[in-house]
Amino acid sequence: MIKKIAILTSGGDAPGMNAAIRAAAKTAMAKGMKVYGVQRGYMGMLNDEIFPMDGGYVSGIIDRGGTRLLTARCLEFKDPKFRAIAAQNLKKRGIEGLIVIGGDGSYHGADLLSKEHDIKVVGIPGTIDNDIKGTDFTIGFDTCLNTILDAVSKIRDTATSHERTILVEVMGRHAGDLALQACIAGGGDGLLIPEMDNPIELLAFQIKERRKHGKLHDIVLVAEGVGKVQDIEEALKQKINTEVRSVVLGHVQRGGTPSGFDRVLATRMGAKAVDLLEAGEGGVMVGIENNKIITHPISFAWDGERSYDFRPDYELALLLAK
Repeated sequence: MIKKIAILTSGGDAPGMNAAIRAAAKTAMAKGMKVYGVQRGYMGMLNDEIFPMDGGYVSGIIDRGGTRLLTARCLEFKDPKFRAIAAQNLKKRGIEGLIVIGGDGSYHGADLLSKEHDIKVVGIPGTIDNDIKGTDFTIGFDTCLNTILDAVSKIRDTATSHERTILVEVMGRHAGDLALQACIAGGGDGLLIPEMDNPIELLAFQIKERRKHGKLHDIVLVAEGVGKVQDIEEALKQKINTEVRSVVLGHVQRGGTPSGFDRVLATRMGAKAVDLLEAGEGGVMVGIENNKIITHPISFAWDGERSYDFRPDYELALLLAK
C-alpha cells in the first residue's frame, strides 16, 4: 500500500482547485497516508519546495478561488534531466504517489513522470477551458462560465443604451466551450468559435437581419482561439453601419469563489484520485462522464476523442440569436 503521496497544482489556476486539494488530502489522511504539498507546481518540485501537509493546511479553503499550493510554468520540465531531479526530490522522502491538478500541459508532465520514474501519478482536470478529452467538465469551467454571464449582463446594459454591437472575447485557449455555452446561457446575439467556420460575412449578415427586425444592439461571444477580437472588430466595421466595440474579459474569468458545481466536482475527483493510488493505479486521469467519475490513461487527454458534438448547440445558439 502507498504510504506517502504528494499533491500539486500546475498551469493556469482554476476555481475549485482548492476543493480538490482539500478532498485529496483529507481522504488520504483518513486512509492513514502521509500527505505532502508541492508549491508552485513542477517548478516547486524541481526546486524541492515540498512540505508535509496537515489537516490545518487545507482547512477553510473549499470556497477560495485560485490555488493554496500556488502554481507556475516550468519549461525546464520538458528536459529529461530536470524531470529526473524533480522525481528524486519526491523519492528521497519516500513519496510513491502524486496527484497533479491541471490542464493539458500538466498532464504531459505527469505522463512522463509516471513512465520514466515509476511514480504512480493521477491527473485531475483543473482548467477553466474545458479542453481536456476524457471528461465532460473540468474543474473551474462552471465558475468561469458564470463569471462571463455576469459580465455579459452588465455589458448588455451599455450595448442597449447606445445601440451598439459589442464583441466579447472570452478565454478557452483553442476550445470554444466557454463562448458557446455563454452565448446560449447569456442570450448572446452572435458567436465565433474555432470548432466551426466563422465567416465575418455571416456575422455581418446576421446583424443586418436583426436590425431589419427592430433589434438595436448585439452581444457577440468570441472565443480567443478564433483570433484577436480587435482584428475581428475592424473587419466587421467594414461590413455593417452600426457602431462596433470590443471587450476582452481577460483574467477576471479565472478568479472568484468556485460554484457549488465546481466544489462538488473537485471533491469527488480528489477523493477518487486517492482511491486509485490506494489501489496501486498510476498513469491515469480522472474525469466525469454522464455524471459518473471515470478514469482513462493520462495520454487519452491528447490521443482520445472529445465526446462533445459542438454542432447541435452551435446551431441552437445561432437560431436563438435571430
